[in-house]
Amino acid sequence: MEEAKLPLFLAGFAVFFIVETLAAKRPWQEPRGERLRTHAAMAVFNTVVLKLLVLAPFLAWSDYVFKQGWGLAPVLGYSGIGGIVATVIVLDMLDYWWHRFNHRFGFLWRFHKVHHVDTHVDVTTALRFHPGELFISFFVKLGWIALWGPSLLGFAVFEICVSLASQFHHSNIDLPDRWERLLRHFLVTPRFHASHHTVSRRTGDANFATIFIVWDRLFGTYREPDPEEMKDLGLPEGRDDYLSFTTWLKEPFGQRNQQQAYREE
Repeated sequence: MEEAKLPLFLAGFAVFFIVETLAAKRPWQEPRGERLRTHAAMAVFNTVVLKLLVLAPFLAWSDYVFKQGWGLAPVLGYSGIGGIVATVIVLDMLDYWWHRFNHRFGFLWRFHKVHHVDTHVDVTTALRFHPGELFISFFVKLGWIALWGPSLLGFAVFEICVSLASQFHHSNIDLPDRWERLLRHFLVTPRFHASHHTVSRRTGDANFATIFIVWDRLFGTYREPDPEEMKDLGLPEGRDDYLSFTTWLKEPFGQRNQQQAYREE
């Protein structure tokens, strides 16, 4: 399954890139080639750095936890297909809380805000994460693995689902209202997630779910998207140079990060 992650990621990216090319919801503000080159360079940089630093220890830790029988999944007897489904559900809930914490704590927000500086959300935005955020999340995920005890296959399926869900809900597309209402009973849609990228704190400080929308409903952070608010995406600061690779790397350590993280009202 590890070998399948990259081809599935690239295939999903290609599909959503083509779909938003043919049926874009929002007008393009910058040349798409520039956005693609910049965000792809960020993704390649992250992939190379993280594979060198964390892939081997991550796989070793996952295998060790599984062989030791640690975690709730083995205790509850989850295995096979049922174990994989349970892993996707449980880890998606933990991912919801991790995303929420990234908006609550100033140190984490310094890194996560790099994703939110993007002023025009599309499928390439799913590539835009700071390596510092991904490195910190590596240690968080080690804790998830020890807590839940997924199989390597289960964790790989979860990561594939997260990648495809992120590509889908960042895409510059919109569904007909009928399909939107239907899907939003279960899944995070592009309209719902685009509202999370607004300047408005009402939705920018809410709508944190990645795959299953139930977590926002269950934990009180569901906010209905507002078309007027969604006309202005991205953070107020950093809009002029957000496609600079150098600025992307330096952003968490710059003066603009004196701003507080989002806080609960």
